[in-house]
Amino acid sequence: MGVITELRQLLRLSGFRRLLTVRLVSQAADGMFQVGLASAWFFSPDAAGSAAAVAGRYALMLAPFTLVGPFAGALLDRWRRRQVLLVGNLVRALLTLAMAATVVATGPDAWGVLVLGLAALSVNRFLLAGLSAGLPNVVEGRLLLTANSITPTLGAGAAFLGGGVGFVVAWVLPAGRTADAAALACAAVVMLLGALAAGRLRRDQLGPLTPRRGDLRGDLAAVLRDLVAGARYLAARRTPGQALAVMAAHRFLYGVVFIASILIARNLLAPPGDSAAGLATFALILGLTAVGGAAAVVVTPTLSRATGPQVWIALMLLLAAASQLLLCTTPSRAVVLTGAGLLGLAAQAAKIAVDTIVQRDTRDDFRGRAFALYDVLYNAAFVGAAVLAALFVPDAGWSRPLFAALAVAYVLVAAWVWLRAAREPEQIVDSSPSRNPQLSPTLP
Repeated sequence: MGVITELRQLLRLSGFRRLLTVRLVSQAADGMFQVGLASAWFFSPDAAGSAAAVAGRYALMLAPFTLVGPFAGALLDRWRRRQVLLVGNLVRALLTLAMAATVVATGPDAWGVLVLGLAALSVNRFLLAGLSAGLPNVVEGRLLLTANSITPTLGAGAAFLGGGVGFVVAWVLPAGRTADAAALACAAVVMLLGALAAGRLRRDQLGPLTPRRGDLRGDLAAVLRDLVAGARYLAARRTPGQALAVMAAHRFLYGVVFIASILIARNLLAPPGDSAAGLATFALILGLTAVGGAAAVVVTPTLSRATGPQVWIALMLLLAAASQLLLCTTPSRAVVLTGAGLLGLAAQAAKIAVDTIVQRDTRDDFRGRAFALYDVLYNAAFVGAAVLAALFVPDAGWSRPLFAALAVAYVLVAAWVWLRAAREPEQIVDSSPSRNPQLSPTLP
């Protein structure tokens, strides 16, 4: 049965249609919010444009993904997921409106803006987890695989469109607090629409059928124990643990480049004080990065089969190093955009190979924990990159020694993957398969 046929069958399910509507509206609001946040925090004339200020705000943006994400599932098992989507969108809207008012009153650098932004991003983690957790309650059987494949893609597209609307709002209005607040206010309106869409679902339609009761502290402690057990398993298994470590290193280096790109777009390639031009330049950098990522989706499945995933990762790390050497030449617009495309290709191609290794070499009952750790490492590496960027990236964003050092670091990681990384997983003797396993590597 074709995907189009299955999609038609899915759209006949009223529960799926309503949940998909909530996802599309909520993620469109998320895209608008993130662009409004970026405009206020990184490109507003009233916001400090130093490397330390930009890196600090960027670390705050990622903190909820690192700290809240692993525990979202334990809490979602205690709450009606439909209520999470409804109340979560309402809370996000109120926080975003308060944030917009604070931007107008005190400017984007006020602590109130930072705290409200952090709270709104934290709520969003529960919304995304609730959308995924509720899907099996409205779709059953063979259609669930198609639904799981389609809904994240459509959601990402909605976020992209919402971000485009937010960009147009911030770009059309005169630069300053009013434009930043207007973009955030528009996002809040769409969040309210997301809450209305969630209200069309029955209160218990998304589960859990019997919300979990009992000791919340014990449940959260169990999450930590499971993550530790998962980390021990991945390390003993070698190939998935090494793949996650390499991806964390890659994201750490990429995060430094990302923050440098914000500074280059704002302080080097745009006229002084022209926040709209800076935001437009950064949007172009992100666009070329996305083009590189799309190219990775095409070339990786074909070429990586000939090399194997580990060698492919090493080759992509070398390509990332080449992109940094290119940036060492001159900070011209053409060079920066070309480097962004190459790095986007390298980053996404390496990620596809890492995903394959983790999925292939991790036992099924550890796979969920493996990807939870993946998420934590993925975002924690960016937070670490923000700390490094605050110390070593110049306010203009461009430094020949900085990009040379990043190129060397990429080459070193590539050399380790090529020469030392395991190609086959270790066999594991596991005497306790579900929780806190006692792990010891054995020969195949």
